[in-house]
Amino acid sequence: MTAQDSKLGDTDDKIFVGKGDEQAWLTLALANRHGLVTGATGTGKTVSLQVMAEGFARAGVPVFAADIKGDLSGISEVGEAKDFIVKRATGMGLTFQPDQFSTVFWDVFGEQGHPVRATVTEMGPLLLARMLDLNDVQEGVLNVAFRVADDNGLVLIDMKDLRALLDAIVPDSGKKGTDAAEDPLVDIRKAAQGFGNVTKATVGTIQRQLLVLENQGGTKFFGEPALTLKDFMKTDRDGRGMVNILVADKLLQSPRLYATFLLWMLSELFEELPEAGDLPKPKLVFFFDEAHLLFNDAPKALMDKIEQVVRLIRSKGVGVYFVTQNPIDVPDRVLGQLGNRVQHALRAFTPRDQKAVAAAAQTFRPNPKLDTAKVIMELGKGEALVSFLEGNGTPAMVERVMIRPPSARIGPITPEERKAIMDASPVKGKYDIAVDEESAYEMIQKRIAGTAATADAGAAGGGGGILGQIGSIVGTIFGTNVKRGRLSTGQVIARDVTRSVTNQVIGGMAANIGKSVGGQLGGSIGRTLVRGALGGLLRR
Repeated sequence: MTAQDSKLGDTDDKIFVGKGDEQAWLTLALANRHGLVTGATGTGKTVSLQVMAEGFARAGVPVFAADIKGDLSGISEVGEAKDFIVKRATGMGLTFQPDQFSTVFWDVFGEQGHPVRATVTEMGPLLLARMLDLNDVQEGVLNVAFRVADDNGLVLIDMKDLRALLDAIVPDSGKKGTDAAEDPLVDIRKAAQGFGNVTKATVGTIQRQLLVLENQGGTKFFGEPALTLKDFMKTDRDGRGMVNILVADKLLQSPRLYATFLLWMLSELFEELPEAGDLPKPKLVFFFDEAHLLFNDAPKALMDKIEQVVRLIRSKGVGVYFVTQNPIDVPDRVLGQLGNRVQHALRAFTPRDQKAVAAAAQTFRPNPKLDTAKVIMELGKGEALVSFLEGNGTPAMVERVMIRPPSARIGPITPEERKAIMDASPVKGKYDIAVDEESAYEMIQKRIAGTAATADAGAAGGGGGILGQIGSIVGTIFGTNVKRGRLSTGQVIARDVTRSVTNQVIGGMAANIGKSVGGQLGGSIGRTLVRGALGGLLRR
């Protein structure tokens, strides 16, 4: 399309979102400057999200979105030319053309979509501590556990690995003198105590929090095969972006798991993608519904990393769009990074609500023709105040517009329709069956059973076949075989000079090792070197 399409409204470089006195266009080249969709319940936020997601997909941009209520699933089915939809489209000068979009469904619990898994190592101690709601002391012990795992080659894949590791770092008060020397885990316990006082009581508290997480379904999230984020960044045979929908109705019942999972995804994208600069259109657009859950009670260290990732991920070609009820749900230092705004109606029944409306109005570039604070409370369903970035990246004056109707179905799909889509999915069979490779739990059990002595001796002597040789080389270059309290020259170079290149090299090496030794274990070992952005940045 080189000019405006009379049927769809979009152009080569813009998405038509709505129309009032002026037309509202979202410029694709500025879409990676992030955005915000806000409004009270029932005012049309989901429809606005769907309209933007459809526009990105048409432009060949893959989309990831969390579907809280199930309504967004309709994007996978052909829309219906209902009277109110046709009337709205005609009023905007559009010819309504029903459409549908290639969709992949994902579900942490594996019930209504393909399973989504990550390894404990990939999650890292910072995000895991957030998920478990640990205090500073407990988080410190968790960091010790991860450090000991790194130093002893204990790969953390699932929950039983982490539980076994936590048990292993607890001082064994029942063994004294010569008995202690017979403890097969004595080196692990000593290593843990070398980083600080690890008490049985603190480890016990962490174990209880793990039980809470397991009861919420967290066990299904940790494991292998782990998610490959490149599976989110695909186009279909027509060149349209794939729409990836996370089924989140059940997941939202565990708000910390939901928020931490999406934050992990952002951090992994930040870590894995190369620098891209300003592109004609994003590589991926990420919609984060119920965004206030990300910031509720977040400690300062985590807030700093959230701000850093949101600020820097733009240069990786990723646009992040937060969806919540009010702009004040998003901290100011993150809100300042969100240039594209869609504000649906807010209600002001209390003095606190009135302050929230005033605060929301102040986030827009004023329009002399509009009393923004007043209009926010007068907006009807499907109406919104819109301000998108324009020109050199400055926000346009706020405009009151009617959001265009989606081309796909509005509302949820049936279980039969969902099953048909999953059966034809491009990732069918890749994640559906869990794999349990040998990892920390099995390694520790071997030590306890006394069967790992030969393997340990061989590893100490530089053996271990191709995996051991490559591990030794990588350890020498990047300093993973030196004490973690001090950076080697290789680590300094990897961190300060060629970090992105290092990540690509290690990621590729990890994948190749994984293929050669069978399963995902090799890949997990490689990822230990470059654990997710948030945990990695905090460690350094």
